[in-house]
Formats: sequence, structure tokens, C-alpha cells
Amino acid sequence: MRQYRSGNREQDIAQAKASLEQAQAQLAQAELNLQDSTLIAPSDGTLLTRAVEPGTVLNEGGTVFTVSLTRPVWVRAYVDERNLDQAQPGRKVLLYTDGRPDKPYHGQIGFVSPTAEFTPKTVETPDLRTDLVYRLRIVVTDADDALRQGMPVTVQFGDEAGHE
Repeated sequence: MRQYRSGNREQDIAQAKASLEQAQAQLAQAELNLQDSTLIAPSDGTLLTRAVEPGTVLNEGGTVFTVSLTRPVWVRAYVDERNLDQAQPGRKVLLYTDGRPDKPYHGQIGFVSPTAEFTPKTVETPDLRTDLVYRLRIVVTDADDALRQGMPVTVQFGDEAGHE
């Protein structure tokens, strides 16, 4: 009763305030941790694989998902040294798929590798497999859903691609 009449001691009030501040700091840290645990893709895309299950504890920088970005659509192609002069950044080209050979896609060369490399095994022309080639990146300007990742294409330079 005496404590009721005299009120709380200053020491008890200070301790309660410190406990409140500590709880607020823990709440802020928990909210930050929750915010940091949200995964955001860098761009629109298609989910290819999920590397871990929900609830798994992860290390920083680990792979959680593999995403195939849908825009921009680009093609990795290779050109031999004999045709390297045709592969200039900015040049327009036509691309054809085996599944739709009558439907050309339009593209523009965005990158030409400065160094030669041995032809990767994924190149479909047997006569190029033992040659040195230069890697190209071609941005497809009119891609549709029929053009899929990993699909082989044929690149056409020349008058048909919009050049003199």
C-alpha cells in the first residue's frame, strides 16, 4: 500500500523505459530481417529451377532460383574469321529457326567478342567445329513466344537483312 501511495520509484521507471527501447530495437531489427528475406527478380522472366525448399536456412549469396529473363531476348551466335567483317555492332540481321523457317526474326548485333575462341560443341555446323570463331550477341527486336531459350537459329547477313 505504501508503494501505491508513494508511486513507482524512478529506478523502476528507468528500467521499464530501457526494456521498452530494447523491445522496440528488436522489433525494428526483425522487420528489417523480414524485408531482407524477400527475393526480388531483377527483371520479368520464367522460373526454371528452385534450388532450395521453403524454410531452408541459406548462406548469403547462395542460389535460390534460376530465372530465364524474358526481355530483352538475345541470341548468342558465332562467326568465323572469314565473315567477321560482316559482324559489326549495330548491324541488322535476320534470324531463322528450324521450326519456323518461313518466319524471319529481326535482330541487331550488340556485341562482338574481341578475342577468338574454339567453336563450342553446341554450334550446329560440322565444318565450323574445329575453327576459331568470334562470339556475337544479337538482340532480337521482334521476338515472340515461339522463340525459346536454347533454340538453334540461323543468322543471315546481307541484303535480305536490310543492307545495301
